[in-house]
Amino acid sequence: MDISTMYEDLGISPQVCRFGEDILTGLRDRFDEIDAAAEYNQAKVLAAMRKNRVNAQCFAQTTGYGYNDLGRDVLERVYADTFRTEAALVRPQITCGTHALAIALSANLRPGDELLSPVGAPYDTLEEVIGIRPSPCSLAEYGVTYRQADLKPDGSFDYDAIRAAINDRTRLITIQRSKGYATRPSFSPAQIGELIAFCKAVKPDVLCMVDNCYGEFVETAEPSEYGADMIVGSLIKNPGGGLAAVGGYICGTQSCVDRCAYRLSAPGLGQEVGANLGQLPSMFQGFFLAPTVVAGALKGAVFAANIYERLGFRCVPDAREARHDIIQAVELGSQERMLAFCLGIQAAAPVDSYVTPVPWAMPGYDAEVVMAAGAFVQGSSIELSADGPIREPYAVYFQGGLTWYHAKIGILMSLQKLVDAGLVTL
Repeated sequence: MDISTMYEDLGISPQVCRFGEDILTGLRDRFDEIDAAAEYNQAKVLAAMRKNRVNAQCFAQTTGYGYNDLGRDVLERVYADTFRTEAALVRPQITCGTHALAIALSANLRPGDELLSPVGAPYDTLEEVIGIRPSPCSLAEYGVTYRQADLKPDGSFDYDAIRAAINDRTRLITIQRSKGYATRPSFSPAQIGELIAFCKAVKPDVLCMVDNCYGEFVETAEPSEYGADMIVGSLIKNPGGGLAAVGGYICGTQSCVDRCAYRLSAPGLGQEVGANLGQLPSMFQGFFLAPTVVAGALKGAVFAANIYERLGFRCVPDAREARHDIIQAVELGSQERMLAFCLGIQAAAPVDSYVTPVPWAMPGYDAEVVMAAGAFVQGSSIELSADGPIREPYAVYFQGGLTWYHAKIGILMSLQKLVDAGLVTL
């Protein structure tokens, strides 16, 4: 049985297959670049694991207080060495990326301080953390104020506005690497480094934190190598490699990470407590696999951009741009196209493939969100998924795929659903 027959069995027509294969013929050089970065990052992770003498004892389960947890401590040194930082906090007790960010912000901001975003509005779920939308226990409730400098219309940093926004009370600058639910560009570590250098030239003692979600291992360096005091992310995104069942990380300076550990547990306890509850094997192995898994997701994003740009839709980034995260935004122009796209991604899932995604009032968002996510780990964005808020410009955000081939199938099935509904013509 050949692959075209297998695709037909999945509901992908020969016409859609041919369209996809035609697109692929022009992507070989791009895929070679992605593979080269993955090889470098694989060597980097391996070197960190060798240096820290990872062994079978590191996989032992601990419970209760988790005192003297060898594996937990080794894993944190592996993260710190891989991301070139002084220290790391990597814990299953960190429930998601938003939780990790909330810990980092609340640990390093005090009443009377001001938080600045120089890249415009933050991701939706941070609005309540900050207090832009009122919420119990927000930073605003504890006397931390917020200011932002919007990006220029072309998506570049507005340095004049940033300089004007930094003041004596500015304690921490938060930089979101990925686009979130916006159609602005994502930022490379080098671009972020330029922004950090500028901010620290204006106020040398300011802390700079990077929300690194969706960006880990996309390039051969991380923002922590360009002056970030902290980089923060979720283990059910890139660094968990699809195996980590839960968790988040904060890597950075020793002083920042110490404060984060005290906030996560309790003052005086910090990193000394926190049982691993049997999660360490998947956290170690997922991190080891992450460079290859991220490479597959990047190929899927490049493929998606080239498919949908050929059909006349605006893609961010576009089909030729360099990639700084795994997210591919496609402006589909209507709710009907968004729902058809997500139906195709859901149909390609190994879990819940029979489910029809429908918009719903997802916690932390100000608009209904449609989400296609048939994942082994609930909410795992490194697995094949697509989602977006039901609002103009009706953009869907595609990401993930534990293998390149799964990402390819998902994109072809999304296209097939659009074709079947008469919403696009090949």
